Amino acid sequence: MPLPDFHALPDLIADHARQRPTAPALICGDDRLDFAGLDAAMDQVAATLQRDGCRPGDTIAICALACNAYLVLFMGALRAGLAVVPLAPGSTPAQIAAMAADAGARHLFLDAASALAVPAELTGPGLQRIRLDRADPNADPQAEPQAHPLDAGETRLDDWLTPAGSPPQAVHIQPQWPFNIIYSSGTTGTPKGIVQPHVMRWAQVRRAEAGGYGPATVTLIATPLYSNTTLVVVVPTLARGGCLVLMPKFDCAQYLALAQTHRATHTMLVPVQYQRLMQWPDFDRHDLGSFKFKACTSAPFRAELKAELLRRWPGGLTEYYGMTEGGGSCILNCHLHPDKLHTVGQPAENHDIRLIDELGQELPRGPDQTGEVVGRSPAMMNEYHNQPARSRDAEWHDALGRRFIRTGDVGRFDEDGFLILMDRRKDMIISGGFNIYPSDLETELRAHPAVADVAVVGVPSAEWGETPVAFVVRHPDHFDEADSLRLWMNERVGKTQRLADLKLVDELPRSAIGKVLKRELRDAYRPAALG
Repeated sequence: MPLPDFHALPDLIADHARQRPTAPALICGDDRLDFAGLDAAMDQVAATLQRDGCRPGDTIAICALACNAYLVLFMGALRAGLAVVPLAPGSTPAQIAAMAADAGARHLFLDAASALAVPAELTGPGLQRIRLDRADPNADPQAEPQAHPLDAGETRLDDWLTPAGSPPQAVHIQPQWPFNIIYSSGTTGTPKGIVQPHVMRWAQVRRAEAGGYGPATVTLIATPLYSNTTLVVVVPTLARGGCLVLMPKFDCAQYLALAQTHRATHTMLVPVQYQRLMQWPDFDRHDLGSFKFKACTSAPFRAELKAELLRRWPGGLTEYYGMTEGGGSCILNCHLHPDKLHTVGQPAENHDIRLIDELGQELPRGPDQTGEVVGRSPAMMNEYHNQPARSRDAEWHDALGRRFIRTGDVGRFDEDGFLILMDRRKDMIISGGFNIYPSDLETELRAHPAVADVAVVGVPSAEWGETPVAFVVRHPDHFDEADSLRLWMNERVGKTQRLADLKLVDELPRSAIGKVLKRELRDAYRPAALG
């Protein structure tokens, strides 16, 4: 599904810099950049990467909270033809090092907190570490700042960059070149690096035109920049000349204050954030009348919460259903279809979504058919990086040989063509908008000598939407308590993968063919109190 009018994002930013140089592009606290400043800073990053010998197709990794420097690096690397690997600071140090290595990153950019959490000995000597935090200009020049000391071999961003005004060599970005590699699983085991090409991001820009992005857009970003969820609104905002207001961490009071101060028009939040804002005591005291477009994705979005948002928050509300891998997406404009809030909407324009059975056979379209959702569109990943077998497993081909992406989700279409999700075939857990794969947690738990068998399921959580709970069968000669096993586990995984609870059981329920019946575990789980 080609897009003949393809434009690369760095070229679009350069156009805005020429036409509207003083228009605001990035705001993070007191740090501001207009389009002329952003364009010049991107040139400086691109020229520095080229000085270091980086060529189109190479990669850099960034592990930091949202800030203007993060996006300058991201966009500057793209201008040099590189792909960017945004890494979650909440992952364990070993996971961060492994993902950077898997992606073949030449440089790793870290803020102070991430640099402290990921020691240099883990990332190895072949990966240049560059710190985003700046030294205190008022400090003694002979003394290293004590608050954020550099590790051996680290360089501060200001010292790494070539002099301002250094022009990079022009690079003609091709549509299928990698734009970024997003690792979908930050848990233990081998993560999946989803390679998204420039043309996939361009397709998202085109799709987002219905959201009214333009020079007057002010998009408030309160989800992390390593998430595809965030980039879905970051890219069209910059592509169409709008302004991004960045929040390093989500906070209800600060979010509402920034929205009111900057007269935000667009935002993307995950369901748990919308839920917390609806519960915030001062929500209705804020003037949010500037909003035109609110979006949600990444996790189940309750119909009741959608309805409450429509009542209390001005502007449209749009739910996106899809995968980081791309394929087919559905869009629900909640404000236009208030009777369809129990669905995830209809297939987006130029998106072909079908249902297949357990044998991979296509099901006829109709409200009485339930099957796995597969999709095809201009927005599709190239592959899982370095994992050809998993790339093949993620694909389905129709009778004409056309490539679709499998979602692992089970759904059905209603009589009007709106998709209703029934279950997640892959048993993936979505906690606070982030994907957690139970098999990875089960593998880690099985490494403990007391664990004979284990199953991890997602259970409802008022705070996170879902949260992981483990059911463990102990070896008969071990007597470890549930709390000690849970603490052992949570020290070995990233923050988003930590177990909320661990139950000791005599045996796991299984089907006649030996498959663990996870639905029974979920249904039987009765926590005393769970956030």
